[in-house]
Amino acid sequence: MVNLGYRAARLKGKLGRAFYAHRLAHQGRISGNPPPLIASVYSLSCQRDLPEQVANIRLLLTHVGLPQQFVVVSDGSYTADSIQLLQRLHPCVRVIPLVDFVRPDLPAAVFHYAEISPMGKKLAMLLSIPVTQPSLYTDSDIFFFPAAGDLAALLERADGQNYYLTDTYQSFDWRILQSEAEAATPINGGFILLKQALDWQIAMQRFLALTEPPNYFTEQTMVHLTLHANGAQPLDRQRYIMELDDEFVYGDRYARRPDIVLRHYVNPVRHKFWGNWSHLYLGSRSRRRTA
Repeated sequence: MVNLGYRAARLKGKLGRAFYAHRLAHQGRISGNPPPLIASVYSLSCQRDLPEQVANIRLLLTHVGLPQQFVVVSDGSYTADSIQLLQRLHPCVRVIPLVDFVRPDLPAAVFHYAEISPMGKKLAMLLSIPVTQPSLYTDSDIFFFPAAGDLAALLERADGQNYYLTDTYQSFDWRILQSEAEAATPINGGFILLKQALDWQIAMQRFLALTEPPNYFTEQTMVHLTLHANGAQPLDRQRYIMELDDEFVYGDRYARRPDIVLRHYVNPVRHKFWGNWSHLYLGSRSRRRTA
């Protein structure tokens, strides 16, 4: 039986993305005066993800606030025109090649992983984020909604606490974990809030002990193990969305909620990212709250 709703949703997403991509050259500087954030934001992306990255930046500055810097770490594929476009969005945006961002003292095995897998590049980047102030890591397919002012309040809270986005599935490299207990409360590596530098020692020891090459899920497993080992806390799953249960229906079950902060539109539901036309084009106002 043909699922017409699913096909229609994917077509809507495809057309929405194509329209947004077509208009990228006309993207001007983000207008208004976003409230300042004493925080840094980091994102790793590539030329293929340019439309998502532009939308991600615009939505964060509109609904969360103005960070001291928004660093887009390029995997090396961004063209000169794309770099110029991204940096034109706002003076806080900088594009830095991965090779210039990554710490040179990382283990050789990490650099090898980065050569064979995009997730290795992400691991090298995460290991290199300098947490000298509250910092966010965001994948380019994170969509910030008008209630994301609550994220600003969380960044400003002086609790010294790290936070993570809870995943819906156990997407692990099981060689890194030593028990079922370590797999509890899976963490998605697409959005991380850091107020304290992470101690990666446990995960790195197990990574370096691998006898076969790391795989697609090795990076996320190391992030999962490290954040739990460092006492990170989960973000509210009702407001920081990682669900896939609306993949095969036409509508977005979460985007219309007035209190949603963000959603990670991972591959199975990526088309729904581009169904949020009112937020992408109508400039919905953010609702800044206090902690």
